[in-house]
Amino acid sequence: MAKRPITTSYIFFYILFSQDTWRILIAIVFSLIIAPHTFTPDTGIPGRLVLYIMLAGIGFAAAGLPARLITRICKKLILGDKAP
Repeated sequence: MAKRPITTSYIFFYILFSQDTWRILIAIVFSLIIAPHTFTPDTGIPGRLVLYIMLAGIGFAAAGLPARLITRICKKLILGDKAP
């Protein structure tokens, strides 16, 4: 069985159609939006880092359904009727 050649376009579309890519992006955006509102004046750098990571984890867990929908929409727009 021949393997598919790994090209730049293959990597691009693999990343675009991956649900994990969208979950990670949603988690990062969620963390960047929410975390600054949770800081207190005495929150140090380690505390801020922990809050960003914690909120990114929560965002990743909550982004399952939106990521599936975004992936499905991308596949329909790009692949058309050939989408699985």
